[in-house]
Amino acid sequence: MSLEQAILEVVRALPVEKQQEILTHATGLRDQAAKRKPFRSVKGLWADLGVSLSADEIEENQREMWRSFPREDI
Repeated sequence: MSLEQAILEVVRALPVEKQQEILTHATGLRDQAAKRKPFRSVKGLWADLGVSLSADEIEENQREMWRSFPREDI
């Protein structure tokens, strides 16, 4: 049984007044979720700073960061 089916089964067993309460609450949850701003990408976060990194620069920075990382296979 899916979550949707389980919820529907429980709601159908309730009196009409309680079903209305659930509808009101569910509508509020939906509206609240719709108000949330979507996450911005990292690229979007620094877009107004004038930062421009090439793929080579990113790879070099990654190599530099991992260079001192302890390894167990050595």
